[in-house]
Amino acid sequence: MILTNKTRNMIICENIREAKTLKEKTKGLIGSDGKTSLFFKTRFGIHTFGMDVPIDVVILDNKGKVVKIKKNISPNRTFFWNPIYEKIIEMPSERKDGKVRKGDILAISDK
Repeated sequence: MILTNKTRNMIICENIREAKTLKEKTKGLIGSDGKTSLFFKTRFGIHTFGMDVPIDVVILDNKGKVVKIKKNISPNRTFFWNPIYEKIIEMPSERKDGKVRKGDILAISDK
């Protein structure tokens, strides 16, 4: 799947996958290739336990609008946000520099 910034008319990531099961959500990007991003829904926060590199986390509202960005979350940390938002994107830190800002509209589509 492809992650696109509709506001800036640019592709952010051409390799984003969706985590649907609890196991997929819990694992997140642990052991990923550093090129993959992850989309999932949760209201409970995320963790970076077991990660080798920092990640960026983007929180979206129901319309795909970016409401919060947390950059460079180091390994072995937790991150929480307002639980009214449940759409989450995790990505390697260097993947989104300058491509996503608060207020942008993001969309995920098939290739």
